[in-house]
Amino acid sequence: MARKVRPPDPLKRRHLIEDALQPARALAIAEAFLAEDCVFDALGFLKKAGADDRLRALQGEAIARGDIFLVREIAALLGEEPGAPAWDAVAAAAAAAGKERCATEARRLSAARSGERSRA
Repeated sequence: MARKVRPPDPLKRRHLIEDALQPARALAIAEAFLAEDCVFDALGFLKKAGADDRLRALQGEAIARGDIFLVREIAALLGEEPGAPAWDAVAAAAAAAGKERCATEARRLSAARSGERSRA
């Protein structure tokens, strides 16, 4: 039976994220954090594991929840800025959840992305 990986404590996490890790180990640590609903702690390990598809899936979930902070963090890790439609979806979800400041910021980001397209 495989041993269950436990998420490291904050100091060990910092050392692990700074060290070179095998992708499988990084993914196991990320999954341990995700199992405990510590999504932000898992992100760096997902990136180290090369799990861009998993990051995109988490970003989709964040968009659906209107979590502007998580959307931005994942976008930075992927090096892919979300477009206007994604920010519109974040704004709608955030507004539905009563997170008006997040909805307002997402609308601003959507307008900025729309402006970039019209200038191109």
